[in-house]
Amino acid sequence: TSALMHLHTLGLLGPRMTVGHGVWLTAKDIELAAETGTNICHNCSSNLRLRSGIAPLNRFEECGIRVGIGIDEAGINDDCDMLQEMRLVLKLHREPGVDDAVPTSEQVLRMGTEHGARTTPFGATIGTLEAGKAADMVLMKWDQIARPYLDPDISVIDAVLHRAKTTGVDTVLVGGTPILREGRIVGVNKKEVLKELAASLGMPLNDVERQRRDLSRQLYEPVKKYWEDCLEEETRDPFYRMNSKT
Repeated sequence: TSALMHLHTLGLLGPRMTVGHGVWLTAKDIELAAETGTNICHNCSSNLRLRSGIAPLNRFEECGIRVGIGIDEAGINDDCDMLQEMRLVLKLHREPGVDDAVPTSEQVLRMGTEHGARTTPFGATIGTLEAGKAADMVLMKWDQIARPYLDPDISVIDAVLHRAKTTGVDTVLVGGTPILREGRIVGVNKKEVLKELAASLGMPLNDVERQRRDLSRQLYEPVKKYWEDCLEEETRDPFYRMNSKT
């Protein structure tokens, strides 16, 4: 059976379960996730970097599955840039065609905020700006988004998803408390922290770390051999096989 069906037989699927990645879910798996209200965390750039495939996001959306956006600590630029991640999600799933459904800016923003929050135990108190919820906010410099020109018909959400950069983030509030103000981290000397971090990471590996590195190298060939036939060449239609349907 599939991994998702196995989880279902154990009674684990439902709104409190979040499936990481979901790249290789079958059509039946997707239906099952929708029926049970199971969430999916879409780690777009991580999947590209690790050659894990591309999750069928548009099919998730068609079935009404709640999808959040994650980064999985393996982003495109070795960073955790959620603005870039949302933009990648917006662009990667634009299937060829004229009338075919593609993600909208509104959908992707919801994945990165409200739906992302719903994949955590704190979904009732974060993710949206509402009375009674935590005052978590990101304030951006509009000039950086709108310059040199922005057509008046372009919505704010479209402008943010297509143009906003982290360098334009002015203020970040968590629970109403500013942790970033005027582009500077509050209460932390970023330069000194990075210097200390570089010194720590630059130290020689200890015995345990060397053992882990050596073990990973020893396991590579057996693991590679185990998975050699997991992708059948004849099913790559038309050229790539990036996810699963059956």
